[in-house]
Amino acid sequence: MFRAFILFLLAGLAEIGGGYLIWQWLREDKSAVLGLFGGIALILYGVIATFQTFPSFGRVYAAYGGAFIVLSVLWGWGIDKKTPDLYDLAGASICLVGVLVMLFAPRQ
Repeated sequence: MFRAFILFLLAGLAEIGGGYLIWQWLREDKSAVLGLFGGIALILYGVIATFQTFPSFGRVYAAYGGAFIVLSVLWGWGIDKKTPDLYDLAGASICLVGVLVMLFAPRQ
C-alpha cells in the first residue's frame, strides 16, 4: 500500500508539475525551456504510473484520477496560493474515498 501511495504521489506531481510548466510557458509567456521540462515531466508521469502493481489499467487510471483531484487542490493551495474552500475539500475527500474503494475493496 505504501508503494502504491508513493507511485500515485510521484505520478501526480509529474503530471500536475508538467502541466503547470506548460501553462507557465504558453499562458504566462515564460521561457520555452519551462515547456520543454513540462513535456519531460508529462512523459515521466506516463512511465511512473506503469509501475503500479494493480492488474487493471482502467482501475489504476480511474483511481489515479481521484488522486489527481486531491493533488491538484493541494497544488493550487501550495503553489498558486489559492486556499481551497469547503466544497473543494468536500469534493476532494469524496474522490479520495472513491480511490480507496476502487483499489482496496475485496473482490473475487
